[in-house]
Amino acid sequence: MPETVERFENALKAKGFMIFAELDHAGAATKYGLDLRPRTVVIFGNPKLGRGRCRSSRHSRLTVPPKALVWQDDQGAVWLTYNSAEYLGTTIYPRHGLSMPPEARQALEQLLSEVSDQSTK
Repeated sequence: MPETVERFENALKAKGFMIFAELDHAGAATKYGLDLRPRTVVIFGNPKLGRGRCRSSRHSRLTVPPKALVWQDDQGAVWLTYNSAEYLGTTIYPRHGLSMPPEARQALEQLLSEVSDQSTK
């Protein structure tokens, strides 16, 4: 689990993205005496790419920048889950009055696919 998070973050950084935050849900649960399988949310982005969107739609920060969830199932397998670029571009962005051109969606989907492969194989 920690190795997958580290590989994912390193793959993103190698592509010029930064990690804004890492949320350890299992660690937080432990502080309250609860048991939860490992689950880490990674919030990432590229300020150079997102700056204009942030200025034009401040409330979009509720759902953007993108996030990924690295989690462990009951059998111990580790998974990486994220919203597709298609979903971000056709659902999330329009929800905030933003647009993502098809070529930007394609580039983001390629990035997500590449970093996902590097993280999980």
